[in-house]
Amino acid sequence: MIIKSAEFITSAVKPAQYPPPENPEIAFAGRSNVGKSSLINTLVNRKRLVKTSSTPGRTQLINFFKVNDDLMLVDLPGYGYAKVPQSVKKQWGPMVETYLSNRASLKAVVLLMDLRRVPGVEEINFMGWLRHYSIAAIPVLTKADKLSKTEQIKQRRTIAETIGLPLESTILFSAKTRLGKELIWEKMQIILGGPHESNRNAG
Repeated sequence: MIIKSAEFITSAVKPAQYPPPENPEIAFAGRSNVGKSSLINTLVNRKRLVKTSSTPGRTQLINFFKVNDDLMLVDLPGYGYAKVPQSVKKQWGPMVETYLSNRASLKAVVLLMDLRRVPGVEEINFMGWLRHYSIAAIPVLTKADKLSKTEQIKQRRTIAETIGLPLESTILFSAKTRLGKELIWEKMQIILGGPHESNRNAG
């Protein structure tokens, strides 16, 4: 994928604040501090398109980024961080589910999981949401450089079994080594129907 342009468009908490659904969208979801910002920055060859923070739970809005004027990447707020206020935690579910259930231009969700952790109830529930709304999932296992090849194989199998997906549907990723970058773009473009496909789902 040749990246010609990538820019921040807007932040939103409700549908009235979303940008017009003129381009297909790929959303990114995962636990706080799983590496969503680093993944998006790696995909678009930018260091600071998405602001990274050492404090988990900082992204509490839905952030829209336009790539090459024909694709929107959507950064969903991270979940599962204990120090986020309870009021924010309660807001997360409805805000994200509203986006997932109502956004006609949404084509797929990249679900990020830390390769070193076994998925919890949040990840299992999130996969349930995606199945319920018939949204394609691209499971990406981050921080792969932190484990040996043997540990990678073991953890990848455990995660796939836990979330009920075939092993080969998961992608190992490392922001440090860029492992998995091309494969993620490949999966996204297959779902989009080609690099320039911009038709929206009906309904």
